[in-house]
Amino acid sequence: MTLVPLDDPGDERLADYVQLREVNLRRLLEEEHGLFIAEGDKVIRRAADAGYEPRSFLLAPRWLESLADVLAQWPETPVYVVSEDLAEQVTGFHVHRGALASYKRQKAQPLAELLTDTTRRIAIFDDIVDHTNVGAGFRAAAAMGVGLVLVTPTCADPLYRRSIKVSMGTVFQVPWTRLASWPGDLQVLQDRGFTAAAFALTEDSITLDELVARQDERLAVIFGTEGHGLKPHVLEKADLTVRIPMAGGVDSLNVASSAAVAFYATRT
Repeated sequence: MTLVPLDDPGDERLADYVQLREVNLRRLLEEEHGLFIAEGDKVIRRAADAGYEPRSFLLAPRWLESLADVLAQWPETPVYVVSEDLAEQVTGFHVHRGALASYKRQKAQPLAELLTDTTRRIAIFDDIVDHTNVGAGFRAAAAMGVGLVLVTPTCADPLYRRSIKVSMGTVFQVPWTRLASWPGDLQVLQDRGFTAAAFALTEDSITLDELVARQDERLAVIFGTEGHGLKPHVLEKADLTVRIPMAGGVDSLNVASSAAVAFYATRT
């Protein structure tokens, strides 16, 4: 490993880690340089196991031994060794457990290359803007065996630090891509035999139990943004709309909770 002790928060080598809480700043920086930030030892390991190539590591000294096997895989990659106070100055918040890594993004795969004959369940996250909900949605998808996750052009970044952290790194486990055309790409799925089920409170919606009873061989479930849900032109393209029956006067669930319920009910 290449250890580089640093004590200056203004050091240019730490540019990948500057102000991690500033979403707009980070989006521009990460898109421009093709990187994402992994936070915490477990997430760093899962990114490494998924084959992502690191640009650098930012670690408190206490993590050097436990992450030695990961660091050994990339002997030329710099390991910036800093105090936890300095890490906080650079990132703008108290770094959880004092372990961060900057990884190179991989080239997104086209939808057609990700669809296989064995893909039976697909999740689509449309215009979900909260990174916490995106991360929680990916975690539920991984836990319930969803074969593929698709995010629409306006959905929050699954590789934003907060999304990755909430997903516990499962965003690296589930195949996913960002759709180029929405809702046009629904037709690609429907042509491959997928039933497109949009979760929405409409007059003609069926219950989740009714959806399960249909036993669709191939199913794509679609979830919309927090608050307003799916737009009318998306609902028009879907094959059917689905609702989760509620008790106690509750009219809806958090989108990530709804997704988890749906993934469990439609698991294969």
